[in-house]
Amino acid sequence: MQGLFITIEGSDGSGKSTQLNLLKEYLLKNNMDHIFTREPGGTKIGEDIRSILLSKENDCMDDKTEVLLYAASRAQHVQEKIKPALQQGKIVISDRFIDSSLVYQGFARGIGLEQVGLINNWAIGGLMPDITFLLDLDYTIGLTRKEKQKDLDRLELEKDHFHEKVVNGYRHLKDKYPKRIIVLDATQDIKDIHNSIVSHITNKINKSQ
Repeated sequence: MQGLFITIEGSDGSGKSTQLNLLKEYLLKNNMDHIFTREPGGTKIGEDIRSILLSKENDCMDDKTEVLLYAASRAQHVQEKIKPALQQGKIVISDRFIDSSLVYQGFARGIGLEQVGLINNWAIGGLMPDITFLLDLDYTIGLTRKEKQKDLDRLELEKDHFHEKVVNGYRHLKDKYPKRIIVLDATQDIKDIHNSIVSHITNKINKSQ
């Protein structure tokens, strides 16, 4: 039995964590076999790489180094955690995946979508999400929400122009992959967003049966 691979994407402050927590509660309540994971991270090796990537002390990190570290974490993540869970027929929910690299490094860093895509497609062996939920939010609103957070990581501390590019990058991707990426207005009521996510997942499961 093949599982269902779902990713949740969005710029900083878009409300991903809130929606992930609500989705966890829903899946547990309905006894749906699933795992939750995140990027960078998800595995012991991935979490070690995450600490390097997001540390504020590593502000001299080269953009190419950043791309390769994300891809390395993702390769381990797919082989060790995501693929085995899918092969067991589980629903896999990941907080970020390849789209984050396409946007943050390919678009916002200016490395290029094609170059970052080539590196990451090799790393993941062609495995792509069945559904990607994109929480769309103006970068100014996201940054205002983040101001309440005391300990920001290296990427969250980037200048406003970087975060504006991130939002524009996601909007570019949703036009490029309209069948996979489902755009949700992150200014909506939290429960309305959650209900929309659940509805799309339920429809996807019903169609596959």
